[in-house]
Formats: sequence, structure tokens, C-alpha cells
Amino acid sequence: MARSFALNAIGPALIMKHVLPLVPREGRVVFATMSARVGSIGDNRLGGWYSYRASKVALNQLVRTASIELERRQPEAICVALHPGTVDTRLSSPFSKAGLDVQSPDVAAERLLAVMARLGPGDSGGLFTIAESRCHGEPRHHRQKCTSVRLVRSRGKLANEPKKSA
Repeated sequence: MARSFALNAIGPALIMKHVLPLVPREGRVVFATMSARVGSIGDNRLGGWYSYRASKVALNQLVRTASIELERRQPEAICVALHPGTVDTRLSSPFSKAGLDVQSPDVAAERLLAVMARLGPGDSGGLFTIAESRCHGEPRHHRQKCTSVRLVRSRGKLANEPKKSA
């Protein structure tokens, strides 16, 4: 469990500690860290994976807390956690046989960049996934809508289509 927390929560927290103070006071900046949907308390339907799941919950809370503090200094900055979906790596190889939509690292990176391009300051503090058209995590300002991205095929290419949800 300590190893999971060191890698998935403490490491990103230390990066936030040293990088976020360097964010310019003006202009759009996106700080994103890799998380996982299993770190969503509201989306836990399977149980299990205690160490990994708890470390990602911790990361998501760290992102949420950092986003609140970052907003005080830089209102246009965005601090989010991203779930890339299932990426073709050694870690995910056992799950690729389970019928999951496995994507190459290049495709996952392209999709993550598309998600980040669509985020606004009201999305800061959230957990976003490329695999679904809904937002995981509440927006910091409950009156604002949480913007996520649904990737659709258009003429054989991936295109962004914003999806608003309350």
C-alpha cells in the first residue's frame, strides 16, 4: 500500500508542490496528472484493488485541493486529474482480453490533449476521462457546468465534441 501511495499520490503531490507556484499569474495554464476512474468514490461498482484505488482517491483529492488554492492566485489556471482509458502497456495487458477498448499510447496521448484543450477554469479540480462523455468529479463551482469531451469519428479522424452536463 505504501508503494501505491508513493507512486500514485505522493509523487504527483510533490510535483504539484514545486510546479504550481511557478504558474504565471495570468493566462490559461493546464496542470494535469494521470489518475484513474477507479479513484472515483461515486463510480466504485466493483470494489477490490484497495491500495491502487485508495492511492488514486488520494490523488484526486490532492488535485481538488490544489485547484482551490491555485485559483486564489491564478483564476485562469486549470488543475485536473485525467483517466486515459485502457492503454496498451504491460500494466493493462491482462485486461485487454476482457473486451475493454485498448488504445495505443499515441492515441491515448492525442485524446488526453484534446480533453485538456476543452477544459475551462470551472473544470479545475475534476477527474476527466476520454472513454466516456460524462465528467467524473464535481465541478468546483456547483453552479457552473462541468465540461467533458466526447471524441467522435468525423471523416475518419477523431474530432472533439463538447458535452455539457449539470
